[in-house]
Amino acid sequence: MIIGVPKEIKKEEYRVGLTPDGVEELKRDGHIILSEKGAGEGSGFLDEVYMRAGADIVDRRTLFDRADLIVKVKEPLSSEYDLIKEGQAVFTFLHLASNRELTELLLRKKVTGIAYETIQKDGGLPLLSPMSEIAGRMAPLVGAFYLQRIYGGKGILPTGSVGVKPAKALILGAGVVGTNSAHVCLGLGMETLIMNRSREGLQRIDELFGGRVKTLPLTQHHIRNEIRDADIIIGAVLVPGGRTPLLITRDMLSIMEKGTVIVDVSVDQGGCVETSRPTFHDNPVYEVEGVVHYAVANMPGAYPRTSTLALTNATLHYVKVIASRGVARAMTEDEGMRHGLNTYQGKIVHNALADSMGVAAKRFEEI
Repeated sequence: MIIGVPKEIKKEEYRVGLTPDGVEELKRDGHIILSEKGAGEGSGFLDEVYMRAGADIVDRRTLFDRADLIVKVKEPLSSEYDLIKEGQAVFTFLHLASNRELTELLLRKKVTGIAYETIQKDGGLPLLSPMSEIAGRMAPLVGAFYLQRIYGGKGILPTGSVGVKPAKALILGAGVVGTNSAHVCLGLGMETLIMNRSREGLQRIDELFGGRVKTLPLTQHHIRNEIRDADIIIGAVLVPGGRTPLLITRDMLSIMEKGTVIVDVSVDQGGCVETSRPTFHDNPVYEVEGVVHYAVANMPGAYPRTSTLALTNATLHYVKVIASRGVARAMTEDEGMRHGLNTYQGKIVHNALADSMGVAAKRFEEI
């Protein structure tokens, strides 16, 4: 199979879909790898290293024209729509539930859209988890930074001081993002509270942290009560393949103290805060009614070397399977991988995505 690794063009996105080590593995399996010039530079991987690993360095149009499978990090942007070929396969973070335009393009061109974020294994999300882990660990750090008064925050030192209470962190969601956020919040000495809808998730948090993290059911009543004095609020909820539920409405901002910092990690799936809108690393925050919002949709891109290595460690196995077996056979033989299939032969085949688009999903087996 011919595999294309384009340079990411999303603003301030420095990750790359495959490392040179990944290229070497695929080359050993007999595949042809096309790497766009400069694709890995943002992560510290130069073209010369890709060439030594066996990749052909090509321009952007050649890559899209020749590749059977496109391996990316972020969803295709509008300037890439014309480059995508009819019937091509794209393997990346797609986040289609909040992007009707891209969804319709993939359907129109009968593109096989395989989303990192919806592939499943043993009840987990193995390709989303590494990036969720990094975003979760980043969230308290950026929240702590923007608590500084000069950036619009309350001026509260997250760690507290002798005789002075630490900051209070409220985490919405007890998944990978929420759990990793809690680790860092505790490490900084913050009072930490996690809310989650399932009791099992709260039980896991209680056991993992030995009761040091407070837990509450994720209800509107509890959210309204706890946001009143929270200093950092981390949105860490997820519906695999679907739109994130809105948990904090605009009118609820008036309940919060001025200078509260919201870090909405779920913004790439629409966000769990009504006033969230995607931002970029060069201008990551804005204020609404005195509440600071951090809503960067590609948070791990700030640490591209670590993120690229972690992502490729997880994705390479799946790229190898798709390349060696072909899409149809790979999906037929692996149910977990089949969950990653969002669009196929002009149809939506993922239930949560179909629900977000207001249509009925088609079964892969019936197409």
